[in-house]
Amino acid sequence: MAVFVTGASGFLGGRLAELLSERGDDVVVLARTSAKMNHLAHLPVRVIRGHLGDLETLKRAMHGISQIFHCAAASTDWASTETFLEANVRGTENMLRAAEEAAGLKRFVHVSTTDVYGYPVTPCAEDYPLNDVGLGYNHTKVLGEQAVWSAHRERGLPVTIVRPATIYGPRGKAFVTDLSELLRLRLMIYIDDGHRTGGFIYVDSVAEAMMQAADSDRTLGMSYNLSDGTGGTWKDYVSGLALGLGYKPPWLKLSFRSAMLLARAMEFPHGSLRLPGRPQLTRHAVYLLGRDQEFPNVKAQRDFGFAPTLDLNEGIRRSVAWLKSRPN
Repeated sequence: MAVFVTGASGFLGGRLAELLSERGDDVVVLARTSAKMNHLAHLPVRVIRGHLGDLETLKRAMHGISQIFHCAAASTDWASTETFLEANVRGTENMLRAAEEAAGLKRFVHVSTTDVYGYPVTPCAEDYPLNDVGLGYNHTKVLGEQAVWSAHRERGLPVTIVRPATIYGPRGKAFVTDLSELLRLRLMIYIDDGHRTGGFIYVDSVAEAMMQAADSDRTLGMSYNLSDGTGGTWKDYVSGLALGLGYKPPWLKLSFRSAMLLARAMEFPHGSLRLPGRPQLTRHAVYLLGRDQEFPNVKAQRDFGFAPTLDLNEGIRRSVAWLKSRPN
């Protein structure tokens, strides 16, 4: 089967491309000219150089494709409005336009996020309405999802949406390399003592779920929460990472309210005054660390047999092993 993957130079898209190729699919990936693709060099993956803003390149890349996996996104907690809009909205809209002209396309799998629910106090099921709370990532991922649903309902594009919670594993940035650096610098904090669930899901589990969902007739026009269901807390995850790396666990602890006030204060000079760099703490990070993220995955279990088996401790061990294996 011929499949097309965006975001393959990054974390999730790169692992998905590997697994698809190992399954025997004819994998085509999109990558910017400057993107390093060494992690896929050992596989017969065809790399097309281009970007999400290049509609004609997208159309050519999708020729003869049966399944599309749209993983590319600006998934950071701090970036310019333009960066978020270009990647998460306009890039998705271009992907949809190109996909609508792809003869023989059977499924368009769009990677969204549980952040589209707006960080509710209680983790919700997929029928909870999308909630734009005005943060860059949340705002643009909501807009991106709305574009996907419009393409499905108004123009019949065969879509499935997955909404992973907290993806981690080898080559992970936000919750592996960035977090390990905060631990090294003794800048990592616990919010509400770190007892909130993280909604952790190992990268392979997300990739495998996407492959299963793309192959199932039951998933057409559906959205799915993805988390491992381990119930692991941020304290479980962060302390496990610290122990594996030989770092001390966080010593800083803040209440949710105090952390949110501090984040607002730290964001102000970078947002309103346009100072360079990034805040040390953001509202986005406070929501993730201070609200339970264990969004139920019952629907995915029912519709396509989603059943992640990797233990959180084993996932942490693999992440630590990868961190230690990197050249200095």
